[in-house]
Amino acid sequence: MHPLMLHVACDLGPVRSVTAAVTATPGGCVAEFRLDGYMDAIVVPASASAERRDNLWQTTCFEIFWQPLGGTGYREFNLSPSGEWAAYDFDSFRTGMRDAPVDSISIACSHDGAGLVLTASIAADLPDPAQVALNAVVEHVGGAKQYWALAFPPGKPEFHSEANRALTIER
Repeated sequence: MHPLMLHVACDLGPVRSVTAAVTATPGGCVAEFRLDGYMDAIVVPASASAERRDNLWQTTCFEIFWQPLGGTGYREFNLSPSGEWAAYDFDSFRTGMRDAPVDSISIACSHDGAGLVLTASIAADLPDPAQVALNAVVEHVGGAKQYWALAFPPGKPEFHSEANRALTIER
């Protein structure tokens, strides 16, 4: 598991730590995110149908950005504790956004008063080797948000920046 860092502009809030891991598989990838904290103070989206849905990042959500090594285009996955998901392709930084083709995404999430674990199995064509980012948006009760990532560029939290893609993944 890789520790994610809290963006410097965010208050400490109820989260003690966020860790994440991703492994390439022959048909996509498997990811796990762990959030440790005071869950009564964190918004966890209610279970919903496991289907594609936009704007998941507006509340607690976990993200993977997958970019071919040396390429400019990338794929973004949004994974909600609700079981909903989204996948987008971009031609370059925030340009050319469109729904990405995905064979399937399955999400399992469990949580108790001290933490949350989300695992996702993604069946999709993913480039190899790749630069990968693992991120989390955590909404607090009351509406404040925290942004967690392997790395951040200078300035505001920007998950689309190539600076976030701190992992190199090869099959």
